[in-house]
Amino acid sequence: MSDARVPILMYHAVAADPRAATRALSVTPQAFAAQMAAVAERGLTPVTAAELAAAWRAGRPLPARPVLVTFDDGYEGVHRHALPVLAGHGFPATLFVATGWLRGPYDTGGALDTMLDWDQVRELADAGVEIGGHSHTHPQLDQVGTDDLRYELTHSREILTDRLGTAPASFAYPYGYSDRRVRAAVRETGYAQALAVGNALARRAQGPYALRRVTVRRSTGAAEFARLLEGRALTRVFARDRALTKGYAVVRRTRRLRGRVRGTRV
Repeated sequence: MSDARVPILMYHAVAADPRAATRALSVTPQAFAAQMAAVAERGLTPVTAAELAAAWRAGRPLPARPVLVTFDDGYEGVHRHALPVLAGHGFPATLFVATGWLRGPYDTGGALDTMLDWDQVRELADAGVEIGGHSHTHPQLDQVGTDDLRYELTHSREILTDRLGTAPASFAYPYGYSDRRVRAAVRETGYAQALAVGNALARRAQGPYALRRVTVRRSTGAAEFARLLEGRALTRVFARDRALTKGYAVVRRTRRLRGRVRGTRV
């Protein structure tokens, strides 16, 4: 249905003992396994970001009760802990990697926790995980200048294409931040769709470059996870997140107006 509302789950690290910087947005391996079991028990059908956007773009029907499982940044636990669970259920997923955070020749040293290496990324891709872009060094893209924005998008996409043999189709905005300029640049770089945050269910009307996701974090219990899947009471669940987002949006607009960006001025 064209007006379908689809839960897109946003995960980060899957780890028993993550570093302090990633702990709040991590989940334990046991929690992740229980959450995927809940997805299976409810009869939901996981699809990738590319599959969802392509179906909406072409007006094709989606499978019954679609859901997306997505991971941001590229933490090592996605390979160690999440992949066996996904494979056990036969679930596809989408992983958005910051290429400059992955272990290997392009590592810029900015990662917050233990990251995937390129062999692991290839193994994930071979197992049916869609690999998408997430910039190179994970900046707030709406706060960087035009030259830096172009570099972050094109350099990371070139690396992914070279390493995996295919160009990524999907992108996720670091921190969820974007504006009209950033969305246009993502489209011009060659991405067919992009995911934000928003903590709401995704809808076709949001457009292919602003699809919303719901955050799964360490504090997400079984009852709250069920609400995320069903889209129930999301305004209440994410009330604090929405208040913080609105307040910070004012700060971000002020910074842009003052031209406080890195690289070439906007």
